Amino acid sequence: MHILKVFFGVVGNATALFLFLAPIITFKRIIQKRSTEQFSGIPYVMTLLNCLLSAWYGLPFVSPNNILVSTINGTGAVIEAIYVLIFIIFAPKREKFKILCLFTFVLAIFSTVALVSVFALHSKARKLFCGLAATVFSIIMYGSPLAIMSTVIKTKSVEFMPYFLSLFSFLCGTSWFIFGLLGHDPFVAVPNGFGSGLGALQLVLYFIYRDSKGSTGNIKKPSSSSTAATADESMEMGVAKPHQSKQSIAISGAQDGQP
Repeated sequence: MHILKVFFGVVGNATALFLFLAPIITFKRIIQKRSTEQFSGIPYVMTLLNCLLSAWYGLPFVSPNNILVSTINGTGAVIEAIYVLIFIIFAPKREKFKILCLFTFVLAIFSTVALVSVFALHSKARKLFCGLAATVFSIIMYGSPLAIMSTVIKTKSVEFMPYFLSLFSFLCGTSWFIFGLLGHDPFVAVPNGFGSGLGALQLVLYFIYRDSKGSTGNIKKPSSSSTAATADESMEMGVAKPHQSKQSIAISGAQDGQP
């Protein structure tokens, strides 16, 4: 049983790392153009909060036998922090101020959870408090692809829902769901079971609409000069605002893979 738990924890680490690194394509573009263009920084800040809370929950004095949860989310927190800092550097003044405020808010929430859990709570109460906080934000993260799934259904096109990103979101959620079940930990199993289900739905939608040319409707097709840019944006399911209508698409599935 323990070996199986470790196995699924390692698989979960690997798939989650892929999802954390997926936005590199976007940030390479941001650095090259020295502009955040139409990308939103909010997903990265919220993913940072989720990683911080999950990494804290996985620490031995909070939740014993969950160190694999802590390692991948600690790694994810570092990666997301780098993304946020790059975004702040190249964002226009108004967007820079908004992301800085949100970043400060995120650090305040995490600091509050950490301090309360250390100085005011002990044993089971500490695990319950930290677990609930991590679970709430994990579910929010996993629920973010609902916007892009809605777009796929409306347009009958999977242009902005890449197959491999959906696949790894499903594998990540499933791995951590099984890890949580084997460890009898509802704070790991519940949000990741939710994520696994959404990942499965994304794959179903992909196979339904993969051969459909879709209805462009309000979505503007990219010109030849922006084809590469659109391909880059599509790697992050919903993180970018890819020349669609003015509809804002929430966090990518890349960042949907949070244990």
